[in-house]
Amino acid sequence: MQISRRIPRKARIEIVPMIDTIFFLLVFFMVATLSMTKQQGLPVNLPRAATGEREIRENVTLTLTKEGRLYYNKKEIGLTDLSPRLEADLSENPKVLVIINADTEVLHGRVVEVMDEVKALGAARMAIATKLKDQR
Repeated sequence: MQISRRIPRKARIEIVPMIDTIFFLLVFFMVATLSMTKQQGLPVNLPRAATGEREIRENVTLTLTKEGRLYYNKKEIGLTDLSPRLEADLSENPKVLVIINADTEVLHGRVVEVMDEVKALGAARMAIATKLKDQR
């Protein structure tokens, strides 16, 4: 009686499960990285209005904090630095919308001062940012 011997197969590395694992790790690290980033603007407490709009494009954001600081698109500036920057943006796009984010504790005179400067530079469109009121 003769016993047949099987010829042993050569070991080989399967590439498909390895690719699946690599893609899984890639997606995991992408999602983990996105959840670690802080995606928010400057912290101001906006007043509430029932007729507010959600999102407007092509705009310049001026932020007045309760400490009295002025920010131009999230970069701190002085009131004297406002006119050259805004003039440059208005010359590039005359229909640019200037949005003023003023904290509720900012003095009214300071907000009017900034609005007057913006209007003197020829900005045709200006808005004051608000939060929507709760419908209670």
